[in-house]
Amino acid sequence: MKITRQEFLIRARLDGDTLEAWIAEEWIVPTGADPEVSFTDADVARAELIRDLRGDLDVNDAGVGVILDLVDQMHGLRKMLGDLLQSMHRPEGGTRR
Repeated sequence: MKITRQEFLIRARLDGDTLEAWIAEEWIVPTGADPEVSFTDADVARAELIRDLRGDLDVNDAGVGVILDLVDQMHGLRKMLGDLLQSMHRPEGGTRR
């Protein structure tokens, strides 16, 4: 589900300047072009993770970037594994004998 910038700010409990900084760091990557950018529920969850890392865990900006890169790699690998497993269970040639 796509959400507006204003709804994202409310749900993620962020101010506009913080969001702009996070977009500049490419920690959050909205879809669309200014001023009609949109966000997803996954973006809200990512913002909550960033807020927790910086606030509760006192991770510095460089550390946040590393953690987000690792999370992205993990999600990419999980998708690749799922695709691989799905292709292994698909019958070859469309029919089985």
